[in-house]
Amino acid sequence: METVTLLQSAFDLVLGVALLWLVWQALASPDLFRAIVLFIASGLLMALVWVRLDAPDIALAEAAIGAGLTGALLLVALARLESGNETKISHKNDNEVEAPGVAEKRVPFRWLLVTLLLFLAVGLGYAVLSLPAQSPGLSDYVTQNIKISGVSNPVTAVLLNFRGYDTLLEMAVLLLALLGVWSLSAATEQREASPGPVLDMLSRLLVPLLILVAGYLLWAGAHAPGGAFQAGAVLGAAGVLLLLTGWRPGASFSGLPLRITLVMGLGVFIAVGIVLMLTGRRLLEYPASFAGMLILLIEAAATLSIGITLAALFLGSRPGTGANR
Repeated sequence: METVTLLQSAFDLVLGVALLWLVWQALASPDLFRAIVLFIASGLLMALVWVRLDAPDIALAEAAIGAGLTGALLLVALARLESGNETKISHKNDNEVEAPGVAEKRVPFRWLLVTLLLFLAVGLGYAVLSLPAQSPGLSDYVTQNIKISGVSNPVTAVLLNFRGYDTLLEMAVLLLALLGVWSLSAATEQREASPGPVLDMLSRLLVPLLILVAGYLLWAGAHAPGGAFQAGAVLGAAGVLLLLTGWRPGASFSGLPLRITLVMGLGVFIAVGIVLMLTGRRLLEYPASFAGMLILLIEAAATLSIGITLAALFLGSRPGTGANR
């Protein structure tokens, strides 16, 4: 037993050091592509950290969103940035050089940034060390009221019942992020794309499997690790894979149906809260007899909205009106 504990401690130590090293390398790398690859690697390693902390729900979300979808978004942004830089460089004079002293002027700003980061690290360390040794948290409350929550998974009980307004605000932030992206980018021109035999075969095999996994995670969230955000992340990954093959939503879905799907999760959440308040209850205070059904309804709508929103964020702009591939 002592040997097992020692090996686990050694593994956790190596895992923590490796995570810090990857994050530092990602921040210090002058090559943006290398920095993105290191960021994706650190996200996958962070998912393993959450597994070691007995939080498989967060580990799955970290792997799907933190490493997968966010990494894909960064790679797309890098491709567009390099395309814009190439256009600017083509209009520059080949003999143009950087003004003398510019590099020297950047050094004080770098030291200022390092100093601010050190102050932030010290502040966070002080906050962590100042925490009480024992904190009541929500554990006792959740244990005492799990039977009336409508689910048996304590994480789902907290996110969708006892602290449901937090999840409501998170969905609102996700929708606002997409609206911000759409407000900055016009509709993209629809172009035919050839994904190649490997990507085409992978998409045909993985997309149906990802949809099944998303459905399982949604259903299992009531009694096991899973739920709307995990299922939505997997569904969003399926959408991103389709977009990589060149598929685009057709005109029949790009208009009102798409917008209804995007706001459906938040809309159902708000509608349930309003109905409960009209019946004399507080916001998102579910009756015990209907709590499980209401949570499943909210999570089903949220899964679709989260998945479509994440895929739309990867697309980067409002879908055009061209026909899909």
